[in-house]
Amino acid sequence: MFDKINADLVSAMKNGDKFTLSVLRMLKSALQLEKINNKKEMTDEVVINVIKKQVKQRKDSINEYVNLGKEDVAESLNKEIEVLSSYLPEEASDEEILKTIEDAFKELNPTSMKDMGSVMKYVIGKLSNVDNAKVSAMIKERLVK
Repeated sequence: MFDKINADLVSAMKNGDKFTLSVLRMLKSALQLEKINNKKEMTDEVVINVIKKQVKQRKDSINEYVNLGKEDVAESLNKEIEVLSSYLPEEASDEEILKTIEDAFKELNPTSMKDMGSVMKYVIGKLSNVDNAKVSAMIKERLVK
């Protein structure tokens, strides 16, 4: 995956796609920082985790910029998220998440919010690519019922 990002970076450079080039350069810098800080090889898992972190940072920033009335910056961040997300595996659907949550409830029998952590751990262990905030909200909704 790291090689694909490098190839796409070169392609964006050749095509004059300044926006994609900028996003991929930021991503490559984040990947190199991760490699240096944690002395890890650039496996697909490490690359995916860094991309997820980058997407989450941008999503958090979007909320702040919208609250400040800077929709143009928020729109730019949305475009960056689109570019970054193209490198992530397909996310689990809401139906898959709900089914896994139901399986967790059958197996773990949670009774209160104190059991939230064990349910989250179960669901995230079963589904590889999910938005943790989305899963958390779905579990909370199910626990309140």
